[in-house]
Parts: sequence; structure tokens; C-alpha cells
Amino acid sequence: MDRVVVFDTTLRDGEQSPGATMTASEKLKMAQQLDQLGVDVIEAGFPISSPDELASVQGIARSVKRPIVAALARCTPGDIDTAALALARAARPRIHVFIATSDLHLQHKLGITRAQCLEHAAAAVERARRRVDDVEFSAEDATRSDHEFLAQVFDAAVRAGATTINVPDTVGYTYPSEYHGLISYLRSAVPGLANVVISVHCHNDLGLAVANSLMAVEAGARQVECTINGIGERAGNAALEEIVMALKVRRDKLPFCTAVHTEELYRASQLLSRITGIHPQPNKAIVGRNAFAHEAGIHQAGMLKRRTTYEIMQPEMVGAPATRLVLGKHSGRNALAQRCRDLGYQVVGGELERVHQEFKRLADKKREILDEDLLVILQERLLDGGPTRYRLLDLEASSGLGTAWARVRIALPNGDEPEARCEGDGPIAAAFAAVESVVGRKVELEDLNIRAATPGRDALGEVSLRVTIDGRSFSGRAHSTDIVHAAVEGYLHALNKASVAARPLPVAAAAEDYLWGV
Repeated sequence: MDRVVVFDTTLRDGEQSPGATMTASEKLKMAQQLDQLGVDVIEAGFPISSPDELASVQGIARSVKRPIVAALARCTPGDIDTAALALARAARPRIHVFIATSDLHLQHKLGITRAQCLEHAAAAVERARRRVDDVEFSAEDATRSDHEFLAQVFDAAVRAGATTINVPDTVGYTYPSEYHGLISYLRSAVPGLANVVISVHCHNDLGLAVANSLMAVEAGARQVECTINGIGERAGNAALEEIVMALKVRRDKLPFCTAVHTEELYRASQLLSRITGIHPQPNKAIVGRNAFAHEAGIHQAGMLKRRTTYEIMQPEMVGAPATRLVLGKHSGRNALAQRCRDLGYQVVGGELERVHQEFKRLADKKREILDEDLLVILQERLLDGGPTRYRLLDLEASSGLGTAWARVRIALPNGDEPEARCEGDGPIAAAFAAVESVVGRKVELEDLNIRAATPGRDALGEVSLRVTIDGRSFSGRAHSTDIVHAAVEGYLHALNKASVAARPLPVAAAAEDYLWGV
């Protein structure tokens, strides 16, 4: 059975979703989970984009050894050399170079001719091959490119030494039979493709990313580029979990396998949601809250008789929780550690102590601690959220029929602990105003989402928000049984991210190729 290579670009294309910016420590934690998931390739980032991005890719390359670690680069010497620097300590490095090939992009974005495009593509692959043995070449906007010219570019890239050729549907424009036809045409028009891996990278603008990816595999592609939860530019990318499970469940139609450990899919989805604050919709296939829920009476009756009447896969196949265990404030570390193991987390030493402390704090507020509570604690507390320049020391808030007010006291980087009291349209707005007054930074709230992360009247409230600080978008997250407290902690989380935000590309460099994706 042929194997399909799973190329995960959550940390590169996925992070380009508005508000999905991750700290270096968060990206490393996510990379470690992707390693555990069993993906073949992790695209760790775009090193030339900023010094912090370079350091982040270096950290992943240094720490994650089993999968191939890829770094993105435009077809320019500086990009390629920086990518090579980022991957210097990688056990299995790959440089991923790309250039647009559609006439639309060549004329209006890059301002170059087809001949120049061919020259840049070949030169970039040759330069990358002098630094690493594994080079992937992508033709941005391939599906809107002239097919004959696209074949010429791919032929040049293969001759220059590319080991993987990617055919991206950059703007989610193509449809399945059309994409199948393009892959088939390229295989016949470019003989050298028989000796390299054909890859596909599909965006979801028309909701066809997964369908297009599967049709490309049927046509001969053997690498799929995808992201956890389908996160990514605009409407997102092909969802890794959907592609993998489609290949697993429908082997009668798609006789291919992957190396992905499917029981890790749900945990990867949840971890990414906690990091970015972007949760999949409830009816999201495979990992959505309702993916294995059955409410209709006829469905429930069928399920009780035989699960396969209404389930084509079981929750345990993707690691989704199917049972609950109740713990309380008298539960000790051993019981807690065992339940963490049952949920798939090996928690020992200092990590166990951190989780246990948070568990005890929550147990003082809730009578029962459910699996859902533990998952929130595990995925929140085990994340090293990076810098904590601003730390909440005290919070008091009041609301009613009159004007709401809030008082906060915050520890600053210089050791001061100032406080401020502000009024606002509700206690959360008042608390945000007080925080802004203390830290002295202008923060524009873009989005605020409050949800019950666990069931029951004493549920953990989870706040995820997106703010604009100094013209850049940052996400924040936190949880608490007190929703105002969670909101303030989430606000500070975003501020702490902004305090060490990656510096953007210089305007001149960014203007050369404004789309950092394929």
C-alpha cells in the first residue's frame, strides 16, 4: 500500500491566520505534539521574516529530531541562506523555496517575466541544494497558471535538484476533477516528476481543500500539505485530521496509508485551540465538539444496538474523550497523575506539581473535577506561555444597574506594583480599561469569546480574545471559574505576547512578495 507523506504547516501557514500568532515556546510545544502525532514534515516557519521567527525555527530544528523540519524561503539568496542558518542543527532539514507562476502574480505582484521566473526558480533550487540535500519547490498560484509554462518551471526545478515538487491551490480556486486533471497532465508533461515526490497544498476558499487534496492523491500526488483544524490564511487550509481519517476510513476507494497516530488527533486539535484561542466549530469533522454526538432518538436507538449504524469511526480512534472521571479536592497526586495518563499525558516532576497546584485551586471552587476540567488544566498549565512581563496581583470588580467599575494591581517588569480603578460598560470593559491605564499601552479589542470550557453550573469559563497592539494582532487566552478574572488574564496574555513580538519585515522587503504562503 502506497504511503502518503503528511506535511504539516500549522506553524507557518496556520500561524498566518489573523490573531493566531504564537510565542516561540508555544510553537515548540505544538511542534512536539506534531512529532508525537507522527507527521512526516513540520514546516516550522519563515526564518527571514523576523529575528524572533529565525530563533523559533532554530529552536524547533534543535529539539525535534524525528520528522523533517522545513523552513520557507522565497527564491532570493537572502531567504535561502537564512533558512539554511535556521536549519543548521536540524537532524533532517528541508528548505522549501517558492515563487509565483501565474501571469496574474508575475505581472501584478512580482513585476517579472516568465523567463525571469524560470531563471529565479532554477537558481534558487540550485542554491538551496548546495546547503541541504532535501529541497522542495512550490509554484505559488499553480492552479491559475498556464499549464505549459507551469510544466516548464517544474522541469527546471527538477533539473536543478528539487526533491519535492509542490502544486499549490494558493487561493482555493480549483475543483476536484480539475485538480486531478492538472496533476495527471503534469506527470505526463514533466518526465522528471517520476523521480520526485509530487505534493499538493490546498486552501479552503470554496470549501474544497480536503476534496481537492484527496483527488490529487488519487491522481498520483504522494505528499499532502495541511494544518491542524484547517487553520490558515483566509478560509484556511486542508484539515490534516480530515485527510488522514478519510484515507483511513475509505481505504476501499483510497488505498493509501499515513504514518499519523490518529489517536493523537484530538489532543493536537485541542492544544492548538488553547494556544491560538481559535476553536473549531462544534460540527467540525473529526475534532468538533459534536463530531461524535447523537441527539435524535432514532440515532440513539441505533447506536445502542450497534455503534456502526451511525458512526463510521469511533471517538477513541482519534483520541476524543468518551468517558468521564470525577476527581475532588481530596484526590492526591497519584490519582491525578494516573488520570492524566489515561487522558494521554505523561506528567511528572515539576510539571505534575504545576498541574496539581492548579487542580487544587480549582477543586476549592468546584465540587467535582471532570475530564474536561483536567484537559483545560493540562493544555493551559503545561504550555510555557513565554514572557510574563505583566502579572495580575489583585482584581476587584463590581457591576449592577449603575456604572460598573474594576480595580487591578499588576506587577510590572521594573518591580513596581501599581494599581488603577476605572469605570466601564460592564466589569470586563472596566477591568480592561484599568489594565490599559496601568501598563500605559494602547490596546484595541478586536474580538472577545467567552465559553464554558466544561459542563455544569460551576463550569470553567474560558476566554479567548484578539487585540491590536501597535498595529499588530495578538491572541490571548485564560480560564477561571470567575469570568472577569479569566478575561483580565487573557488580556495580559496578549499584552505579554506583544511585549516580545517578532519585528516585521522591512517595508521594502515585504513589498517584494507580500504573500508568505503557497
